[in-house]
Amino acid sequence: MAARLALLAPRLIALVVIWLLAAASWTLAAGEPQPSEPAPAGASEPAQPDVLVVPDVRRQAYVFAKGILQDAGFAWRVQGSVAGYAANTVASQSPAPGVRVVDNGAPTIVLRLKRNGEYQERGVPENHSPYDGTPVVLLSEWQAAQEEAPPAPPTTTETAAPAPTTTTTPVASIPPPAPEEQEEEESEAAPAPAYREPDFVVADAPREPADEMPLPQRARALERRSDALANPTRRFVKHWLYQHAWIVTGASFGWQDGDVALRTLIGIDRGLYQRFGFGARSERVARRTLAWVESRKG
Repeated sequence: MAARLALLAPRLIALVVIWLLAAASWTLAAGEPQPSEPAPAGASEPAQPDVLVVPDVRRQAYVFAKGILQDAGFAWRVQGSVAGYAANTVASQSPAPGVRVVDNGAPTIVLRLKRNGEYQERGVPENHSPYDGTPVVLLSEWQAAQEEAPPAPPTTTETAAPAPTTTTTPVASIPPPAPEEQEEEESEAAPAPAYREPDFVVADAPREPADEMPLPQRARALERRSDALANPTRRFVKHWLYQHAWIVTGASFGWQDGDVALRTLIGIDRGLYQRFGFGARSERVARRTLAWVESRKG
């Protein structure tokens, strides 16, 4: 027995040594720090924001100024003693036209209105946009804040290969054109707006632009949407009120075929009242406007 153990002893000692060496190697490998993946190129550079250009709504009727601002991605609110009735005109705006701002949702434009003595202020004024606005952040302010921010620490390791460097011109470094140059470029690029002939002339009333939908076509589009309506949603009511104010105001300005559009509008209002119980007041407004328009057209 002793002889047999003497023969097996070298093998047992060899197995123990091999096991100890393997365990030590595994422990060293587990404790060795693994190289981190290199950060993607340009990850520390701030992304350029989306930019909106403030449209010019000065001297526009308030009902049209609202549509222009909404289409351009802005919210608005009225400030001052003159309230937001449809026929009042925009006397000033802040920020000024042409200013570039960061698109952070719906930047809020502040409007000051001028009373239009040709029309009575009836109903409830709308002194702000039907949706929440966001603060105005000028693009120049955003760029200055990015330049003042400290650079981000490097995220690459010694084992990572250096990323190739390329020379690019950031959008923020391109200076905006001077106001005179910008106005000159716009005057050369954009032709003078065309207008439709009015049915009659109203003093100080804006002319109907030819690039807008004619009043009868606008009324028919509202009629189709109203006829397809199963339930009066809040979104539809806002759309109906906006289009209603546009058609009534445009017709009272003498815009082409305003009487035709008003007759369609009266039918829409009557149908809404019969189906859903609202629209009678708007129908009375449209009927009074139609009687006045017909008296002017002769």
